[in-house]
Amino acid sequence: MTVAHAGTHAGSAETGVADRVAPERRPVASSNARRLLGLLVALAGLGLLMLVSVAVGSKNIPLDAVLDALAHRSGEGDSYVVWDLRIPRTAVGFCVGLALGVAGALIQALTRNPLADPGILGVNAGASLFVALGVATLGITTTSGQVWLAFAGALVVTVAVYVIGSSGRGGTDPVKLTLSGVALGAVLGGIVTAMIPIDPMTFNKMRSWNAGTLVDRGWDVLGPVMPFFAIGLLLAIVASGSLNAIALGDDLARSLGANVTRTRVIVVIAVTLLAGGATAIAGPIGFVGLMVPHIARWIVGPDQRWILAYTMLLAPGLLLVSDILGRVLRWPGEFPVGIVTAFVGAPVLIILVRKQKASDL
Repeated sequence: MTVAHAGTHAGSAETGVADRVAPERRPVASSNARRLLGLLVALAGLGLLMLVSVAVGSKNIPLDAVLDALAHRSGEGDSYVVWDLRIPRTAVGFCVGLALGVAGALIQALTRNPLADPGILGVNAGASLFVALGVATLGITTTSGQVWLAFAGALVVTVAVYVIGSSGRGGTDPVKLTLSGVALGAVLGGIVTAMIPIDPMTFNKMRSWNAGTLVDRGWDVLGPVMPFFAIGLLLAIVASGSLNAIALGDDLARSLGANVTRTRVIVVIAVTLLAGGATAIAGPIGFVGLMVPHIARWIVGPDQRWILAYTMLLAPGLLLVSDILGRVLRWPGEFPVGIVTAFVGAPVLIILVRKQKASDL
């Protein structure tokens, strides 16, 4: 009887412990389940948007004809339009949106500034300067040529910003990186603006790129940049765990075992590859890298791993929506996607920054 009585007490104690632990575990599991469900919904929405992007264009093709062209590729008529023009453009929009969104999430986490975007490291300024120099001095006006000029400029200027932000007492600091990027970007932007009046006819040829566009972007410009996108995305995933610790401050991050300097270097390289490649392909497109991480943070909270996961789906969706609207609103012409993202992003961002949950890191 004594043993049984003791066993009863032991069972009651275990049950009590389980009752105390279970309420703490259930909310986490439930929250992760909701986040995963949200990811699946976002994935389905992105797939639908990609189909709409393939179906909508300057040539009016019925949906059944689009589906038939997707199923039977012939290289002529509607099939040519779908496979050789719209699908490559949709793929470019997906990759550019993903790259800009992830770069924005990384730079916001690194600088602990919820209003930072990839341009803060001089990506846009460096790309614009090199494209302008290539147009003015070498006469390079082709899209494929400008892609490599823009990518080289983004790389060179971002490295320069990091070197400047790392020099002096205290080493690398998020505030110093931000100030260095803003200052250098302003100087380079002024140089590009000063160059335009010298030869306005020549610089008119880069006006479309400078506005941010997906027109005439296909596999020829996306293919060479894809390896850089893949490396940048892999580095972003590697750094995501440490960014949670860095958000608490450098000293606390170090006490938790995070290598702050290594994480910063990884993030800067990832941002350069992602945002530099996206800018090289489509020009300087704003608001995607700034706004989408806000939306993701509003949905899932401050965990950078979930923010990156949501950003990878929401950012391409935003860019594709903007591209579709640009084609619809001015049919049979179109507005550059960079202009539409500004009109779509500004009011949404104003709403989001007023929400404390979205604004806090």
